[in-house]
Amino acid sequence: MTQVGEGHETAADEAGPVMTFGAPTVGEILAERYRLEEHVNNDSAGRQVWRGIDVILRRPVAVVLRYPGGDSATEMLQAAVDASRVIHPSLVGVYDAIDEGQRSYVVREWVDGEALRELISREGPLEPSRAVTIAHALADALTAVHATGMVHGNVHPGTTLIGDDGRVVLADARADSADSTESDIRSVGGILYYALTGHWPHAELGSRPALPDAVRDGNGELVPPRQARAGIPAYLDDLTMDLLDKRVAAPEAEALATELSRLTEADEEFEEVGPLRFTQGTSAEPVRSTRKIFLGVAALAVIAVVGLVFGIRAISNSGGDTPNQTTQAGTSTEQGPAGADPTTGAAEASPKPFKLTADMVRIVDPPKSDRANTGDAKYTIDDDSDTVWKTQGFNQPNFGNQKPGMGVLINLQSPKHVTDVRVQTSVPGVTMDVRVGTSDPGDNWDGDKKIVDTYKKLVDGDTEPTNGTNEIFTGFEADQTYQYILVWLTKLPADDDGRYRVSVENIAVYGTD
Repeated sequence: MTQVGEGHETAADEAGPVMTFGAPTVGEILAERYRLEEHVNNDSAGRQVWRGIDVILRRPVAVVLRYPGGDSATEMLQAAVDASRVIHPSLVGVYDAIDEGQRSYVVREWVDGEALRELISREGPLEPSRAVTIAHALADALTAVHATGMVHGNVHPGTTLIGDDGRVVLADARADSADSTESDIRSVGGILYYALTGHWPHAELGSRPALPDAVRDGNGELVPPRQARAGIPAYLDDLTMDLLDKRVAAPEAEALATELSRLTEADEEFEEVGPLRFTQGTSAEPVRSTRKIFLGVAALAVIAVVGLVFGIRAISNSGGDTPNQTTQAGTSTEQGPAGADPTTGAAEASPKPFKLTADMVRIVDPPKSDRANTGDAKYTIDDDSDTVWKTQGFNQPNFGNQKPGMGVLINLQSPKHVTDVRVQTSVPGVTMDVRVGTSDPGDNWDGDKKIVDTYKKLVDGDTEPTNGTNEIFTGFEADQTYQYILVWLTKLPADDDGRYRVSVENIAVYGTD
C-alpha cells in the first residue's frame, strides 16, 4: 500500500533536491540496521520515501532520505527529534534521525494504508461520520503535540494516513516560524472540508498544495460544505466553517477533540448533539463560538458593547429554529434576540431552502426539438448528485446555433420572498443566469418560446462563464415576491469527446417565507 510522507509545498526543507548522486538502492542497509526494500515515492520537498526493514527488531519502517545532509538537513533532523518526544497512537512514531553528511535520513513507523489525499482521489468525498472520525483522531494527536509546547505545522491530506486497520495517523511534523497551534487547529477544519467536499481551502489556510481549491461563490467567498454537497448535517457544516473563519477564536486542541468526540459518540445523529461546546481547560463554563453568531454579536456591538458574553447558541442552517437570545452583562433581554431589527425588536428570518418536488420543475427547451430528456428535471431537485439532468452534446458551446439556450423552470406554486438560487453543475465553464416571469405558458414548444421571449434576467449585464461547479445567484428584491424562476444556460463547456454539454446536479431556491 502507499506510504505518503508529503505535505504542504511551503514547508521547510525546500532546498532539498531529488537525490541523484549517491542514491540508495534496494537491499542497501543504512546505519547497519535499516534495509531498504522499495522506493515508494518522492515527497514535495524532494526527499525519497522508502519502505524498509529494521533488521534488528524485525519490523517494517519508513525511511525518508534527503540529499545532501549536513547543515541543509538540520531542520528536518531537528523536527524528527522533536516529534520523537511525543508518543500517541494517532502520531507516526519516529525511531531514528541520522546525518551522514552526504545524505541524511529519518526512520519512522511504517503505516500499511494510504494518505487521505489518495483515499479521496479514489473514492470521492467521505460520509460525514467518517470525516468526523478522522478529524477527531487528528485533534487528539494535536492535543498531545501542543501539550509539549510544540507545533506540528503540516496537517494536510498528504500527511493524514489512513491505515488498513482503520487507524488514523498524522505524519511528518514540519513546523516553521509561521506555524502556530492555531494554524494546526485551522488545518483540522481544512481536513474536515476536504473530507466532506474533496476540495482544500487554500486561501483560508495560507497554503498552496496540489489539491483542488475550495468551492467558492461568485465573490470568491468560501461556500459551506452543505452548499457544495447535499447530505451534510448543519451542525457539522457550522463547525467546519467556524474552524476556517479567523474571525472566530480557534479552540484549543483538547477542546476540539472533546467536541469531535461528542459527534463520534452521536453516531451520525449530528442534529441532536446541541450547540458547540468548546470547553477550555477545566472551566465549568462552556465557550461557545460559531461563525453565524459572531456576525450577529458584531452587529449588536455597534449598538452597545457592555461586558462579557456568557453564551451563544449555534443557529442551524436548515433547522429553521428561531435564534436563541444572547445574554450580556448589563443588557436587558427585552431588546430582542440576536439578529433582531433594532427598531422593532422583531427577529429577521434566516433564508432556508424551499421544499421542491418533481411537479414543480420542468425543462425549457426551445425551439422545436425531440424534448427527449425533459422528464429529467426532477433529478435537479432530489439532493442526489448521482442523478442529474444532462444536456445533449452539441458541436458548439452556443448549442450549435440551434437554440438560444436551455434551462430548468421552477414553479414555487405561490409567490414567495426569495433570497437566492443555488446551482450545482458537473463542471465549471457554464454560462448561465437566473430569469423570472409571471406564468408558465405551457409545457410545449410554444410555451417554451414565450418563456424565452418574456422572462427577464434577474441581473443586468453580460453573463460570464462559471469558475466553479457551485454558483449562488442573488439579486432578488426583498420587497417583491416570485413564483416562476428560470435557471437558464446559454453556453456549454467542452466535454472530453470534443462536444459541448453539462449536467445540472442540483438546484435549490432559498427564501424567507
